[in-house]
Amino acid sequence: MLRQALLAAAIAVLAACASAPTYSPAAVQGAAGYSDTPIESNRYFVTYRADGAADAQLLQDFALLRAAELTVQHGRDWFWVDRRNVDEQAARGGGPSIGVGIGGGNWGRRSGVGVGVGVNIPIGTPAGVQARAATLEIRLGEGAKPDDLNAYDAHALIANLRARLLPPQ
Repeated sequence: MLRQALLAAAIAVLAACASAPTYSPAAVQGAAGYSDTPIESNRYFVTYRADGAADAQLLQDFALLRAAELTVQHGRDWFWVDRRNVDEQAARGGGPSIGVGIGGGNWGRRSGVGVGVGVNIPIGTPAGVQARAATLEIRLGEGAKPDDLNAYDAHALIANLRARLLPPQ
């Protein structure tokens, strides 16, 4: 019994690790990964979409990384985030729970009553807000970056986010 419980826990942990989003382009529109859509010559929607619910902050970081890469690809130095949108989902329950069930049945002359107790101990429960996608509306800029919290230096952001989020290559 203990061996089965440990095996189930190990499978749950591996499944949680396997479902973490990876930074890659979306294969088709609406698929998991990053995508960008031009609005004007220097304005874009940048979206990072996950396969399922994922950590909202990670999705936002992946969208910022793509925005920075897009900025550099267009020969610009910085970008400004005009709007942010996160498609949030309610996080799963945060702690252990206990459930009790009572049932009965009648089979001809025989009847029975059953009582069951179950314990749920979540493994890999998300700590933060969960989301399916994060979208940024950005404007590209050249020269000195404005001194504002919505303006990002593309080169510095790429270096910082790649070092923190992506495995070394």
